[in-house]
Amino acid sequence: MNFFTAPAFLSGMALSLSLIMAIGPQNAHVMRMGLRREHLWLTIAVCVVTDIALIGIGVGGLAQLGGLSGAMLTALTGAGALVLLAYGWQAMRRFVRPVDHLVAGAGQVDAGAGTGGMSRRQAIGAALAMSWLNPHAWLDTAVLMGTASLAYARPDNAVFGLGAATGSLVWFSLLGLAMWHLGQRLDSPRIWRALDGLVALMMWGTAGWLLAGLL
Repeated sequence: MNFFTAPAFLSGMALSLSLIMAIGPQNAHVMRMGLRREHLWLTIAVCVVTDIALIGIGVGGLAQLGGLSGAMLTALTGAGALVLLAYGWQAMRRFVRPVDHLVAGAGQVDAGAGTGGMSRRQAIGAALAMSWLNPHAWLDTAVLMGTASLAYARPDNAVFGLGAATGSLVWFSLLGLAMWHLGQRLDSPRIWRALDGLVALMMWGTAGWLLAGLL
């Protein structure tokens, strides 16, 4: 049997793109890092590697086990809500007091160094939190992708997972490139304040929706 089966690969890629294109906390974080031209490619790498790991978990057996347990899903949802509340608070602080971070605006960040006020370790930590402590990432990437892979027998299920991983790589790379080039043209403090305000509202709104689901 030919290992590379185009229908399985394309199906995995299409499903991955359809699930990941929704503007959630992870995409909003990548957009912000891209617009600020701050550790963008490091952030993208963390997001893609996380997606690949979650896809592997899903295709490799999570779906066959029935998905996440109720206790695990509740704990993950609570932790994710707390992380979103914390990052939303940071964004709101930047919105209220923008002077402290305007020096890291798009026009003043070195394109190669990514020295926009956040260290590499902080950038990795933020990307990991937005990826791993995101219940939607687990449900969409691991559970749904894993369940969809059951439609294919081995080794086509692995090809399906490869297609899904490729979709993640393509999406985050294109999103990052678009935001990187757009960030070169955004040098207005009002735009950066508006971006931080939108990010804060999105983070808090998602956190509230997650917490409401636990009640």
